[in-house]
Amino acid sequence: MDKHSKLIGLHDYSDSHGGYKIRTINPKIQSGSTVLFECYEDMQLSHQGQYSGVTYGTGGLSTQKAFEKAMCSLENGHSSHAFSSGINAIINTLMAFTRSGDEVLIVDNVYGPTARFCQKILTKYNIKITHIESSIGAEINEYINDNIKMIFLESPGSNTFEIQDLDAIVQTAKKSNIITVIDSTWATPLYFKPLGLGIDISIHSATKYICGYSDVLLGCVTVNKKHSKEFDEYRNTVENYTNAHDCYLALRGLRSLRARLKAHEQSAYEIARWLESVEIVDTVIHPGFEAHPQHHLWKRYFTGASGLFAFTFKEKYSEQKIAIFMNSLEMFGLGYSWGGFKSLAKAKQYKRNGEDVHQGKHLIRLNIGLENTQDLIEDLRGSFSKLN
Repeated sequence: MDKHSKLIGLHDYSDSHGGYKIRTINPKIQSGSTVLFECYEDMQLSHQGQYSGVTYGTGGLSTQKAFEKAMCSLENGHSSHAFSSGINAIINTLMAFTRSGDEVLIVDNVYGPTARFCQKILTKYNIKITHIESSIGAEINEYINDNIKMIFLESPGSNTFEIQDLDAIVQTAKKSNIITVIDSTWATPLYFKPLGLGIDISIHSATKYICGYSDVLLGCVTVNKKHSKEFDEYRNTVENYTNAHDCYLALRGLRSLRARLKAHEQSAYEIARWLESVEIVDTVIHPGFEAHPQHHLWKRYFTGASGLFAFTFKEKYSEQKIAIFMNSLEMFGLGYSWGGFKSLAKAKQYKRNGEDVHQGKHLIRLNIGLENTQDLIEDLRGSFSKLN
């Protein structure tokens, strides 16, 4: 039995009322500020920093703990912590492990707000930020120096979908005692296990596939044993509280993740293959396709694909033409984020390492939701016709 199956069949939760035991298959949503000690002696242990239990609501109550326990199990980690959003999880990881004088290497395809926080906030505290190639591997050696504290990765990048050679990077990082962190949201813990590759910290925006309904903001950080104590101490100091109801919804989302993710994956593959046959489409950017530049790495590290990919047009259309295409979509919403039941589309020109990606063409990113696949294809077909 795998860990996701165990998660679905997790033991029941019980309470009592009127002399009767009430058993449910989901935890109750527990909220509160004050947490009562069992006895005076426990309170004294807390004063001395020797109490292992929760002492205040900001430490996370039972609903949050249940979600963190489930994530830690799926990630094969030592400890997991929930945060109020994906970017909040990223920010706290960066803050926990860096100090003035450090240098952080970040791949060029990281989530935009990640790069923005590094450039606008971390640099204020004398932390140097160096962008490295989105598909970097053994070349990481060229960037190593005594000041580098962390390498921040994202595979695949959630807009341009490059994948790093993680084995080569981990090997180099361990030799130099550099912390490795990866934003692993695209594949979820079901299709990718970064800690098993030797990466130290895995981050997920649970907002996306884990929650699945575009109604929750939540992030999670899972840490290996080596760095768990340091991160635990940081989190206890900053007292980041995560809403209990959001943790409940995330835990509920984990129960159905496998079924939903499989549906996203299959529908995305079908639509991506159809796009390859469309005359005006140039490149379909999907890590699961052999034509993807790092497909061999995808096959090495991942056991499945999610529903997020992109494509470009053969012609370099103007902003006005792209607007016509995007505005004529009926089933695809125009919005940020991804991983939910609603299909979404986004169009943008990207630069990587200072150079235009795909000759400066607009990259059309699709989040394939849970609608009927043929209906989504017909919606795209109709919008393509507007470009003629």
